[in-house]
Amino acid sequence: MTSHQSTQTMKPATAAKKLGVYLEATPAEFQEGVVSRTELNALQAEPPAWLVELRRNGPHPRPVVASKLGVSIAGLARGGVTDALTTEQIEAIKQENPEWLQKERATQAEVRKEAVRIKEKQAQDAARRAGKQD
Repeated sequence: MTSHQSTQTMKPATAAKKLGVYLEATPAEFQEGVVSRTELNALQAEPPAWLVELRRNGPHPRPVVASKLGVSIAGLARGGVTDALTTEQIEAIKQENPEWLQKERATQAEVRKEAVRIKEKQAQDAARRAGKQD
């Protein structure tokens, strides 16, 4: 009995998300087809010119925009940014440094600080428990 392994495929939206690009900016043949795991790996290993260009200049999807600005996706929405942005537009926002961006970056910093505090406390608690078991 031979095992027949089927090829894993994904929708273009899933592949675009994994590649970190805005689906609507990808070529039509990418948007209209399905992407196999092998094709995705090939795109990641040796990106074609269109993928390199999209990653460099955008438009970028919201998670990438949020990351480049140092805020959360929710923070983008609170700041009124709901669309994909190009690298140039992101740089313009950074240069302008509006009040909402300053506030959201401060919020992000607090969230990160709290996450570190919690992780350290969990490590201390685990060490304490391990010490009591000896």
